[in-house]
Amino acid sequence: MKILLAAVNAKYIHSNLAVYSLKAYAEDPAVEIGEYTINQQKDDILMDIYKRKPDILCLSCYIWNLDYIEEIVAEIGKLRPDMPIWLGGPEVSYDAKEVLRRLPCVKGVMKGEGEKTFKEICQIYRKEYEKNTKDLSTETEEKACGYQLENVDNSWQKSENVDKQLKGVLGITFRMEKAMSELYSSKEEAMSEQHASKKDEFIDTTWRPIMDLSEVPFVYKHMEDFEHKIIYYETSRGCPFSCSYCLSSVDKRLRFRDIELVKKELQFFLDHKVPQVKFVDRTFNCKHDHSIAIWKYIIEHDNGITNFHFEIAADILNEEELELLEQMRPGLVQLEIGVQSTNPKTIKEIHRVMDFEKVSRIVRRIQDKGNVHEHLDLIAGLPYEDVESFAHSFDDVYALKPEQLQLGFLKVLKGSFMQEHQEEYGIVHKAHPPYEVLYTKWISYEDVLRLKGIEEMVEVYYNSRQFTHTLDALEEAYDSAFDLYDKLKEFYEEKGLGGIQHKRSARYAILLEFIVKSHPDREDYYRELLTYDYYLRENAKTRPEFAGEYKVSKEVLRHFYEAEERNRQYLPSYGPYDRNQMRKMTHMEYFSIIGKYILFDYKERNPLNQEARTCMIEPEFLRSGEEIR
Repeated sequence: MKILLAAVNAKYIHSNLAVYSLKAYAEDPAVEIGEYTINQQKDDILMDIYKRKPDILCLSCYIWNLDYIEEIVAEIGKLRPDMPIWLGGPEVSYDAKEVLRRLPCVKGVMKGEGEKTFKEICQIYRKEYEKNTKDLSTETEEKACGYQLENVDNSWQKSENVDKQLKGVLGITFRMEKAMSELYSSKEEAMSEQHASKKDEFIDTTWRPIMDLSEVPFVYKHMEDFEHKIIYYETSRGCPFSCSYCLSSVDKRLRFRDIELVKKELQFFLDHKVPQVKFVDRTFNCKHDHSIAIWKYIIEHDNGITNFHFEIAADILNEEELELLEQMRPGLVQLEIGVQSTNPKTIKEIHRVMDFEKVSRIVRRIQDKGNVHEHLDLIAGLPYEDVESFAHSFDDVYALKPEQLQLGFLKVLKGSFMQEHQEEYGIVHKAHPPYEVLYTKWISYEDVLRLKGIEEMVEVYYNSRQFTHTLDALEEAYDSAFDLYDKLKEFYEEKGLGGIQHKRSARYAILLEFIVKSHPDREDYYRELLTYDYYLRENAKTRPEFAGEYKVSKEVLRHFYEAEERNRQYLPSYGPYDRNQMRKMTHMEYFSIIGKYILFDYKERNPLNQEARTCMIEPEFLRSGEEIR
C-alpha cells in the first residue's frame, strides 16, 4: 500500500512543514511525500502523481494553491476513480461540505490539526488493505499496491467498511460510498458534476480536541531532504489576539512545545549550519519566558551562520527581550512586525491591540543597535481606511525606515470574522483564492489599482535596498513618501514600463529619467547618488551607462593599490591578496559633489543589507599618483 502526501508550495526554496509533520506522526512506511511548486506545469505534477501509483492521495491546501490543486484533483480523479483523495489545511477546513460538492472525486476533508486524524485514517486504510490482500500471492500483492489491474481486488480502497470506521474519526467530513453505489449504475455517472448533488451524503464528525504540541515529532532528522530549502519550525500553535482578518484568531487554544525539546531541536539546526530557520509561531513573543529562553539559547550557541526569523508584536516586547535583541550578532535574527494600519478607528474595528507610538519607539530602539533586520507590514482595504487614511499609515510606517516594508491587500479568508461581516463593510472580493479585496465602502477598485502600482514601486525601489541614499534624498523633494511612490508609479504608467522584467542597471536608469523629468537642475547630484548606491551593492566591472564617465585615472588606481599592498592602510583584512586581487575585490569611485574618492570593499559587507564597506581615501594617500582634483 502507498499513501502519497502531496504539497504544492509557492517556491522551490519552500518546504511544507504540514506534510512532513503528518508523515512523522503517522509512523507508517507506506506514506510518501511529494513536493511541487505552483511554478511547475500542472501536467507535469499530474504525470508525477500518476507514475508514483499511490493507493491514497492526500493534498495540503492553502490560499495560494487551492485553485491549482483543484485542477489537479479534477484530472487525477478521471485517471484514478478507484483512488480515495483527501484534502486538508486551512483553506478547506471551514467549508468542507462545499469543497466536497465542488469536487465530486474527493473522498473527504481533514479539518484543523491533522496529525492524529491522518494517522487514524492511515490505520483504517491499512487494516482494510491487509484484510483484502492477505490471501493473495506475493506477485499479486505487489500489483495490488499500484493501479487497479486485472484479477486484483482493489475494492478495499472505497469499501463501505472503510466508511463505518471513518465515522469514528474526529475532525473529518467525508463522502459516503454507499450513497454512490446505490444511486449510480457506473463510475462515469458517479463522477459527473451534473449528478454530483444526488450523491451528496456526507458525514461530518466533530472537530478534534487540540493535541499536546510536544507530541509532534521533529521532522528534520534527514537534512539532505531539505537542501537549499527554507526550514520552517513551530514552537507554538494558536494566537492570543483576535485580528478579524486572520484565521489564527479562530484558534484561541494557545499551547507551546516543551522548551527543553525546543533547545535540542535548535541545536540540531545549529550543528547542521542551516542558513535560515523560519518560526511559524503566529506571535512568537506572546509568552515572554518562552521567547526569552529561545533567544538566550541562540545567543549562547550562535554558530555565526544560522539566521532565525520571528513574527512578533513589537509593543509587547519587555525590557529583558529588548536587551537580548541588543546582544545578538548582526544577522542572527530578523523580525517581522505586523502594523497593518495606524488609523485608530481601523485598529479598533479589526480587533487589534496595538500602541503605534510604542511600536515606533521599540522599532527605533532596535534599529539604533544596527544588528537586527526589521520587516514591517501594512494591509490595504481594511474597514474605515480610505486612500487618504492609508497614505497616512504608509507614511507613518515608512518613516521608521525598516529593512522591508510589505504593502499587502486584505484577503477575506473563509472562517474569519472579516468574512462573516463583509456585507456590513461593503467588502467585495475576488471569488477565487486568495480572495483579495476588490473594493469596500471606503476604497474603490480604482484606488486598489492605484495602491497596487505603489506596491510595485515600493517592492522594486525600497525593498530591494539598492537605492537607499537616492530615495532618502529624493523624499525631501515631495510632500510625503507616499506621494513620491505615487508619482513614480504614474511615471511607469506613462512610459509603459510596468509588467516588464527590467535588468537591475535599467532600474537605475529609469529612476534617473524620472528624476531628470521632475528635477532637471539636479541631474548631476542624483546621478552620483545613484552611482554610489549601485556600487554599494554591485562589484561591477562593466560600468553602467547611467553612471556617466569614470573619473578615476589609471595612475591613481595603480598608486593606491601599490601602496595598499605595502601598508594595508584601508584594506587590513586583505593580507593574503596582492594588488591585482585587491583591485578585483574592490572598487574606487570619485564623487564630484563631495570632491572625494570612495573605496567600496566587497569582502567586508554589512550582514544585514549586504552593502559593501566604504571608506573615504585621504588626498595625501593619492598625491603620488595624480594631483587631487
